[in-house]
Amino acid sequence: MAAPALQQPSYLLANLKADWTIKPLHQRCNELSKIIDDFPAKELHAIFPWLVESVFGSLDGILSGWNLRYLQARMAEYNIAVDFLGPSGPMMKLVYKLQAEEYKYEFPVSYLPGPIKSSIQAGVLPDCPLFHNKIQFPMSGLLLLNPFEYYMFNFASSLIAPKNYPPGQHGSCSDSAYFVLVDTYLKYFLPTEGNVPPSPFSDTMGTVASPAPRSPSVPYVGYGGHSTSLLKRHITHQPSVNADPAAQEIWRSETLLQVFVEMWLHHYSLEMYQKLQSPQVKEPFTPSEEHVLVVRLLVKHLHAFSSSLKQESIFSSPSAHSHSSPLEELKRVVVQRFVQQKLYVFLQHCFGHWPLDASFRAVLETWLSYIQPWRYTGEKNNTQADGQNRTVPDKWASFVQENLLVYTKLFQGFLNRAMRTDLVNAKNALMVFRVAKVFVQPNLSEMIQKAEQLFLEPEHAILQRQNRVFLTPSHGGSFLSSRQPMGTDSVFKVKSHVYSLEGQDCQYNLMFGPDLRKNLNAGQLSQLIINVASVDDEGASKQLPDCIPSENGLLLTDLGRLQIINGLRRFEIEYQGDPELQPIRSYENAFLVRLMFQISSFINARFGDHMEALCSRQDLLGSIGRHYLRSSLKVAEQWRKSPVTRQMRERPQRARLSLRVLASYRTLLILLLLYMLFALLSFSVLSIFCCPILVLPAEFQSVLDVFLGEKWLLCCPSLHQAIVQKS
Repeated sequence: MAAPALQQPSYLLANLKADWTIKPLHQRCNELSKIIDDFPAKELHAIFPWLVESVFGSLDGILSGWNLRYLQARMAEYNIAVDFLGPSGPMMKLVYKLQAEEYKYEFPVSYLPGPIKSSIQAGVLPDCPLFHNKIQFPMSGLLLLNPFEYYMFNFASSLIAPKNYPPGQHGSCSDSAYFVLVDTYLKYFLPTEGNVPPSPFSDTMGTVASPAPRSPSVPYVGYGGHSTSLLKRHITHQPSVNADPAAQEIWRSETLLQVFVEMWLHHYSLEMYQKLQSPQVKEPFTPSEEHVLVVRLLVKHLHAFSSSLKQESIFSSPSAHSHSSPLEELKRVVVQRFVQQKLYVFLQHCFGHWPLDASFRAVLETWLSYIQPWRYTGEKNNTQADGQNRTVPDKWASFVQENLLVYTKLFQGFLNRAMRTDLVNAKNALMVFRVAKVFVQPNLSEMIQKAEQLFLEPEHAILQRQNRVFLTPSHGGSFLSSRQPMGTDSVFKVKSHVYSLEGQDCQYNLMFGPDLRKNLNAGQLSQLIINVASVDDEGASKQLPDCIPSENGLLLTDLGRLQIINGLRRFEIEYQGDPELQPIRSYENAFLVRLMFQISSFINARFGDHMEALCSRQDLLGSIGRHYLRSSLKVAEQWRKSPVTRQMRERPQRARLSLRVLASYRTLLILLLLYMLFALLSFSVLSIFCCPILVLPAEFQSVLDVFLGEKWLLCCPSLHQAIVQKS
């Protein structure tokens, strides 16, 4: 390329576009790094929108860009892309370079999530402060964003944009370049330790507009009201260079957080959810499994970020919050103010509309990650010596109260899904196990019950207790005191949470109430108790599903069907037909199976009466014949293990010879080894001929007995004894 001093912006963009399709990725990134370092912001301004689209793809999904979602760690371009787009990489350096010059870039409103787009198109300013002072009136259909916002909007949009990728580009979501970049951005801009690193251009050129200085959070005005956002007052002027550096830098953390939450979670409006809470309601947006996994990554990091709040800040009074750093204040309110409402509606939609298959595991784990913030504190919870579940610390009771619906309402939604799911499938059963394992953690159920009791507390009881505490001198109160007692504050939080999400006229169903105790009705429970009391001690019968004997065999009851669906009981599924006609096994020779069947069929047809006479004898030969030539006894023993019909049980069983065992590769191998052994020991031909008799004593004995009678055994008593021992 030409020297920077001679290069014009139009030629720079034209050359980049020409080189983009012919040069490999590593060469393009090296040249872009040099251009970002050498060219001034005025010339880089022209290539920035094109470069962002070339990396992340177009918003309509036609251009796929670098395919970050399918760029796996095993690919050569993986490290190049991650390094170039990292928080300290050349791309972010370009963003900061343009940020210092106050450039603005246009983002179409039509590519925003549905509720945000509808609100803006209706002329209503969205609740999220991220969109304040970025909408042009009269409406132009465009947002004016600074470089950092424009970059993050396009990065977040690439996750939900419909893209057609070439076949074969699939892999693990957690190994993709996009997933790794999300994790890197979260750790960099929302650090659990220390502060956000300053931008490289802040010390000499100042920074772009950041939120106004914080003030103590405003409490809820009433039940159902929304809390005042941390960033509600968005200023329109540039802060001075002498402003607090921490306050200058926190705007990037807030911007990244709000972009991720709005673009990934705000696809379903709270108002529509409250009006139409039905699984049959169709929404235009359906999240993918990859989308949900990235949301789970966001949830897990925000819990870790919030839990890294300093201990002195956790227990400090509200008046002391104004003296804490902006980052510490963000940690205090990040989950409740930014994530809770939108994530709840997002999960509710997924619970009601996700297919009934194993892919629901991604949604389930996202939910379980949110309701277990204690897993991401970095602390080692108390673990019992015998391996029992860890006890949930009492300090998380307030979190359970402020997120009661996420525990109870979504749990009820999961039960509705589980009752319609094939729980015989191991993957579906594992999801039920995961939920059960979470909710049986010691102290968690007590916290949920306590929160439900607080919600059910009547209004007049709250006012009476409040007045009594405020006016009683023994409590140290005064008429001018504005401090609320802890109990009243907890009740207020729970009610505000429920009414703000479900509406003032919601009908709350207790998680531990009678309405939820419906997996079995009263009739099914009574029948189950009767069956347990009347069951015999035989081990096989205990494993049978609940059945009623009928003229056609065993008939399943409703309880039996439920036992089979949930994998509690099962029938032994085995071949119940003619053993000679069962499918050819992998360990059998197909030709020999058919040949032995024809031979045995001929013998059975020709000498069937003789074999019946043999089985009717009361001596040793009769016992052997009945044992090996009749299968009626075995069938009689097995009929109770399966709902076999009475016609099958009453079918007469005739004595017959089966030579199918000679078609088994195992039998053929044994015969071959015996022949070789006898040949090495120089046995006679007659002895070698007797090998099948040693392997199959009963069958060959029956045949020889039919042909030769009993006298041949008397001529060879040693052979007779060997046959008996083998039998």
